[in-house]
Amino acid sequence: MRLACSRGPGACAPAAAGSSVVTEALDIDMLATLAQVVETATAAYDAYDHARALETTEQFFWTFCDDYLELVKERAYGSQGEAGQASAVAALRLAIDVMLRLLAPVLPFATEEVWSWTHEGSVHTAAWPTVDEIGVEAQHGGLLTLVSQALIGVRRAKTDAKASQKTPVTRAVLAGPALLTFAADDLKAVGRIAELEITEADEIAVVSIELGELPAA
Repeated sequence: MRLACSRGPGACAPAAAGSSVVTEALDIDMLATLAQVVETATAAYDAYDHARALETTEQFFWTFCDDYLELVKERAYGSQGEAGQASAVAALRLAIDVMLRLLAPVLPFATEEVWSWTHEGSVHTAAWPTVDEIGVEAQHGGLLTLVSQALIGVRRAKTDAKASQKTPVTRAVLAGPALLTFAADDLKAVGRIAELEITEADEIAVVSIELGELPAA
């Protein structure tokens, strides 16, 4: 929530539906994935398959928390300029808004509390989320998964070198699908990579990595 409120007074107002502010490829892919979750969970609830609805929502929730938040946090704080920050914050706000309503049937008290931070009224009387509300079309399908895999590879390389995850990378060469280039700046920011080269390949792999020195405390 702190990331989603990182643009000053009024930043935590309820998310606007289908915000055109979301322009970054990684943000669009995350929201397009969320739209699929809304579609699947809604159909499951309509069929009284509550377990399927929860499973689908939970899987996305953990991907959002473990991968997406980590990848965009630097941009959400403004590391890539105002447009990049606006896209990240708008996507975060919209995703949180939608997930609260998806989880409200099974986490009634927790979702009500978080909803009250940014909304008047109850989450339990709010409109159910829709695909149209999210308002994005998949353009770079699978990008979030690819970038998450690349980040895992960079972190594993640091671990194998017995280096802190805060250690800067002076240069890294990654192999992977060309789609990965659409989120190269986010990957550089979270991986602390000064120079990043991406060579086209079917699978994600760290070809080489050169570690710098941690700044003196």
